[in-house]
Amino acid sequence: MKGFGRFFWMIVGGILGAAATHFFLSGTPRLLANSNDRYEDYIICTGPVEVIPKTPTDGVWVLDYKAGRLLGAVINKKDGKIGTWAEVDLVDQFKIRPKENVHFMMTTGTQVNGQTALYVAETVTGKFAVYTMGPLPDARMGVVIRRHDATRFRPQ
Repeated sequence: MKGFGRFFWMIVGGILGAAATHFFLSGTPRLLANSNDRYEDYIICTGPVEVIPKTPTDGVWVLDYKAGRLLGAVINKKDGKIGTWAEVDLVDQFKIRPKENVHFMMTTGTQVNGQTALYVAETVTGKFAVYTMGPLPDARMGVVIRRHDATRFRPQ
């Protein structure tokens, strides 16, 4: 009888310990892989891009604050070479006045139909746009950056 009581309390202690561990660890933030980074006047993002149908490759996006440009290129998976850079003038697309104080943010989203959406927000003006990168329309080598939609997330 005495051995059964010790065994019973050992089981209860194990169950309570497991429950407490689960309770405290379930609120711990989990490390998530991120596909973007920034340094001073530059932001970089990556995401899958299909230039050749059903052949996804890595797309690289670079936002250059000083020049007001969004650049994009794809990486050839076979030889690891970086393709030619496509470019979008964000000053023109976001209607930014010269010397206006701007703050861009960008991140990639979910891949749909072989393309990863790039979301670009300018926090001072409240403008937001969605871009993808794809093959040139005339079948030449290289990529083009397409803007799909633009809106404001904050009124003027």
